Amino acid sequence: MKPTKTKAQIRQEIDDQVRQFLAQGGAVDQFQAGESGRELNTPLPKSPHIERNQQTRTPVLSEIQAIEARRHKPKRTVTRHRSKEGRKTLLTDDFGEPLRWVSDD
Repeated sequence: MKPTKTKAQIRQEIDDQVRQFLAQGGAVDQFQAGESGRELNTPLPKSPHIERNQQTRTPVLSEIQAIEARRHKPKRTVTRHRSKEGRKTLLTDDFGEPLRWVSDD
């Protein structure tokens, strides 16, 4: 796995790059806070227009109406009756360990 750099290492690399840039004759321009590089009242460039083939739409109103009808339909409640004949109880020892299943007959 490639070791990740710490923030201190990244800061040191950036500082080294800036020092190298300035040593080669580079200069940093100073600007006032809020000053912009754009000339006043010039509009921003427009994004390039991308042409697409017009797709036809599939009408889905009938499907939406069917879904809504199913959503508002009252749900059936299912009640299950269990017979007491088939019930079993888990028998445990004094420490709560299971021993065996016992019929409630």
